[in-house]
Amino acid sequence: MKKQKWLIMMTAAGLLATTAAVGANGLVEKVNGILHNDIKVTVNGTDTKLHPVYINGKAYLPARDTATALGYGLELSGKEIKLGEKEQENFMQTMGVIVSASSTDGKSQIEVLGHGTNTWVILNVDQKTVLTDKNGKAFAAKDLKPGMQLTAKYGPVMTMSYPGQSHAVSIQVGEQSLIKEEAVLSVNNTDGGWKIQFGEMKDNVEIPSLTLNAGKETMVVSPEGQPVEWSQIKPGTKIRAYYGPIMTKSLPPQSPAHVIVVLEEQLDSASVKEYQNLAWTLVPESQKEHLLTKQDEAQVELISAKEAGIMPADDKQKQILADIQAKDGKLISVNYSTDQDALLGPLVIVINPETKELVGFFIRK
Repeated sequence: MKKQKWLIMMTAAGLLATTAAVGANGLVEKVNGILHNDIKVTVNGTDTKLHPVYINGKAYLPARDTATALGYGLELSGKEIKLGEKEQENFMQTMGVIVSASSTDGKSQIEVLGHGTNTWVILNVDQKTVLTDKNGKAFAAKDLKPGMQLTAKYGPVMTMSYPGQSHAVSIQVGEQSLIKEEAVLSVNNTDGGWKIQFGEMKDNVEIPSLTLNAGKETMVVSPEGQPVEWSQIKPGTKIRAYYGPIMTKSLPPQSPAHVIVVLEEQLDSASVKEYQNLAWTLVPESQKEHLLTKQDEAQVELISAKEAGIMPADDKQKQILADIQAKDGKLISVNYSTDQDALLGPLVIVINPETKELVGFFIRK
């Protein structure tokens, strides 16, 4: 970097000295030089469009173009030439997958879910966007498709809408992920993360057809990019998984999961915490000594009011429960394991999400 600065300063000083000398004499002097188009000027191994002009055996480069090529700003003021590093714009970044892509009038727009400044963002792609594949080769915007993995820089301006929209400065396209959208057959916690299985019917029996392995790097979100707890994914939960393309030849085949979108309505982390705290205050005094589950470990779920066998807390809540069931509404259940589970089953507290009031309890054995 010091050599680069020295080269610019010497070239700029040489050009300035010539101009100053001519101006002092009040003369217009014609300077003859030879332009060498056959000589390439590279910066850090990258070719530039600069070509030197040889005057009296010395090579000269245009000061402004040279400064630009080296990433510096050039300011001319009288007899002074000031060189300084260009201000870096604060671009945002995302690394994830394309959820949807569209093209209109030569411009493209992609919806992205990923790790970064914003988990859910709409990026506008145009002729100014630097678009490359994983090998650095040019990539056409029209070829952007759902499931493609990418790393993108965008901004610095972003709309206040949700999701926010911004201009894509650069996009590097990676592998094409596979996409599967259906209900989960099973989900299990493993030493390295989580294992999700999908199933298929064979001889009237549902058997595993695909296993997805998820780790810390796997993103689990709602369609709006909000984080979803793994505890919210259960057998029967409908998800859309972006995985692969690498797959084992085992039966069922296994593949790494990149992004999992939980399609059913789920509670976010903040809501889960809120209901854990609220339910703790609603545990009957007679049951507190029997609890095995800690306050922040209680399982919180959004359930259908029609499917739950609930014993209302009182007559008022009985009527409220009937009204919610008539509207096919939702309730919150908070599950606690107790030392009486073998005899009575777990303690499950049911809360009205609209009023945050106790509705009742699951009927125990």
